[in-house]
Amino acid sequence: MASEIRLAFSHPAERSVATAPDAPHDRISLRDHIREVEIGAFQAERGITQRINFNIVVEVAPFTGPLDDDVDRILSYDRVTEAIGAELAARRVNLLETLAEGIAERILAEPQALRAFVRIEKLDRGPGALGVEIVREAGTGRREAEPASERPHPRVVYLSDAAIDDDRLPGWIDALCADGVPLILCVGPHGLPVPQVGHALVQRRIDLLAIEQNGWRLAAHDARAKVVATRTELDWAMKNGQVCVWAPSKIVLDATQGPSGPSRDAVGLSLWFAAELGARELVVIDAAAPDATDAPALPVRLVTPGEPVL
Repeated sequence: MASEIRLAFSHPAERSVATAPDAPHDRISLRDHIREVEIGAFQAERGITQRINFNIVVEVAPFTGPLDDDVDRILSYDRVTEAIGAELAARRVNLLETLAEGIAERILAEPQALRAFVRIEKLDRGPGALGVEIVREAGTGRREAEPASERPHPRVVYLSDAAIDDDRLPGWIDALCADGVPLILCVGPHGLPVPQVGHALVQRRIDLLAIEQNGWRLAAHDARAKVVATRTELDWAMKNGQVCVWAPSKIVLDATQGPSGPSRDAVGLSLWFAAELGARELVVIDAAAPDATDAPALPVRLVTPGEPVL
């Protein structure tokens, strides 16, 4: 038992050796690679970075031909650090387990990679290092990337408060859904006074919550509109013909490259969101055009209440 405990806390390289098959594989390793990362499920971990320590071992298929001292013939260490960097840049995550899975998946996409040991530890959350370790093999439990051509390209529609309360709203939704393009509705904050505080991160949350409250008000006007907060639920809804009302807090707060404007700029926020989804267009009903800084290439169509929406 003592040796098992010692092995559990040893470097993944030793773990790899201990669990190797009869014919052990070659290995490359990354030891004590520390990055400053915003990560964590607790509110105290949002808006700040903390030190994260990465230890990774990759078992690789041996190269059978002459190496010729050519770096292009091997699995480079850079591919391991690039996998870490790409996963950190892709999104903000709450769990070390999620981050470890993503890194292992990227590494195992390399043709030579056979098995990956990924250990990640938080260095600043307690008296010691708090972490996880996973072991994954090539060809098991891997998600295939969805081809870009198969991803939905929705129509994102921003509705002013007046448009939400307009008796023509059901007809607009009918028209917007008529061509089968997935429909996502966005709104601004409700018309009641929104608390103002002297803390930027707190104010952003308050502003986003005001938008979500108004989203629920929109959903009450038409039973087809369902309030949705996560990318997973949005993807499912778009593929299954469900009309969505975007609740922005989670996606905005989890983004590694969030919108450049203030959260109270709801039309600009809708433009950023539409660009993130790869939307075919942003339709703005009864509101001014957004600043195109966040998505200059995305078509934006302004519609007054008296005009046809399509």
